[in-house]
Amino acid sequence: MSQSVNIQDQYLNLLRKDRIQVTVFLTNGFQLRGTIKAFDNFTVLFDTDGKQQLIFKHAISTFAPSKNVNLETE
Repeated sequence: MSQSVNIQDQYLNLLRKDRIQVTVFLTNGFQLRGTIKAFDNFTVLFDTDGKQQLIFKHAISTFAPSKNVNLETE
């Protein structure tokens, strides 16, 4: 049986490893700009100008990276 691809984890991991600047749009309309330091099933550890914030994924609407990410899904 083939294993399903977890696009979310692949995408966040690429953003983290390549230290790509990301704008995170929260469901309340607030925006954060910085880099992803770590993530798990429920949270994203985000770094903005040296200040860390732990954001719950259910509060995130959109990730907008500063450049396109080449995600291999096959």
